[in-house]
Parts: sequence; structure tokens; C-alpha cells
Amino acid sequence: MGRFHRHDDETGHGHGHGHGHDHDHPHDEHLGDHSGYETGADRIVVLERIFDENDRRAAENRRVLDDAGVLTINLMSSPGAGKTTLLERTLRTLPAPERVGVIEGDIETSIDADRLAAAGARVSLLNTADGFGGECHLDAPMVADALGRLDLDGLDVLFVENVGNLVCPAEFDVGAHRSVMIYAITEGEEKPLKYPVMFRAVDVVLVNKLDLLPHLDFDLDLFRANLATVNPGAEVIELSARSGEGLEQWTRWIDAARSQPATSGA
Repeated sequence: MGRFHRHDDETGHGHGHGHGHDHDHPHDEHLGDHSGYETGADRIVVLERIFDENDRRAAENRRVLDDAGVLTINLMSSPGAGKTTLLERTLRTLPAPERVGVIEGDIETSIDADRLAAAGARVSLLNTADGFGGECHLDAPMVADALGRLDLDGLDVLFVENVGNLVCPAEFDVGAHRSVMIYAITEGEEKPLKYPVMFRAVDVVLVNKLDLLPHLDFDLDLFRANLATVNPGAEVIELSARSGEGLEQWTRWIDAARSQPATSGA
């Protein structure tokens, strides 16, 4: 599944599902130009079936989470941007980490899952190499499998730590209520322009590794301008998972999201 992608060239319109976007247009408008392949038409049919199945399962996941009253946040980033470190710090900041769940997505190993379990979270490990083709993202059927290993009645918040990747995770609705991206300032100011699908798909961008700002030739204002070009509605929270700077604003955002009615539907 990860070899095919649903693309979107409409400025300001993303593929983050479950937070207010309307998707009443057919998928083939987003599936990209496959005319370079002799099998282009066949690829479109396959993609339609893949995304239709995924969206049905995502809606079911969201219904299960809504019934349990669990706010679910799809957390995405490139590899090394600091997802796991931020989650560790978040768990140690929240008042009841034992009521926080994490679906930990990786292709292989339990390294990150073990770290988060040690920080107090209830963790459901999801290795995509174990029965899901070693995919470079999580999708709704995978998340449905992981949900079955969690006691949702004992949770208030669930984080889906997606596989590190700046493309595929943004294209698959997993049934979450909010989509958040962690972006590290070591990645460069141009990333919103080069990877617009990801930056358009999220509600919030957490600008991480601010503690490194004095040591880098990084223009934060230029990054914000580039982000506004592709997703002017995205909230930006500047923080450092290592130093703790900005963490209070992030946890306030989580609290506010919990108090708002859950948004559902693709």
C-alpha cells in the first residue's frame, strides 16, 4: 500500500480526516497522475479499493473511540524529529499518565514502545513488518488491530505515534480526532513547500528542538511563512522536547482538545 499515494494539489485542502474537512469528491481526483505507467488505469482501480477500505475502517475506529470517550491524536513526523522524546516528556508532565495510551508504530523493534511504557503509558505495539507488509505508515486496519489490545475504558487520551515518514502517514485516515506533526528545526525552512501533503493534513505543527536554534542557521520566520503558504490555518507551538520549553502550551492544547466535542467523519 505504501508504494501508492493519494495526492492533493488544492492549496489549503488537506487529507487529515476527522477534523472538519469535507470529502464528498471521488478519490480519483486525488490519486495523482499515473499516465506514465502502461497500467495507469488499473492502478487507479486498485487505489480506489485501498482507500475506500481504509476510510470505512477509519470511520469504525472513530466510532469505537467516540463511544469510549477517548481523544485520539495522530502524531506524525519525519524520522528523528523527536516524536518519542516528546511523548516521554508529555507523559511525565500530564497528571495521570496511566490514563494515556499509545499505539506505537514502527516497521521493526519495540525500542520506542519500551521507552513509553517505562514512562507510564499503556502501549500497544504495532510493527508493520508483522503481518502488514512492512509499510512506511499506519493505516486504519492496522490501528483497529492495535485498539483491540488496549482497555479503552481506562484511557482519556490516545496517541497514535505513526511511522517516521513525511509523505505516506498523512494520506491515510486512521480514525483519530486530531492530527499533529512534529517538525524539527534541523530539517530546514523549506519542508512545507517540499512536502505539502503532510503539512496540509495537520491541525497543529509542533516546532521542536528550539534549544538548538542558537547553533543553527535557521530562519523561523521563513518557516512560518512557508507553512502559511500551504496551511494557513495550522496552529504552531514552538517547543523543545529536551529542555521542556513550550511544553506547557502543548499540554494546554491537549486539555483544550479533550474539552471540545470530538469531530468525526472523513
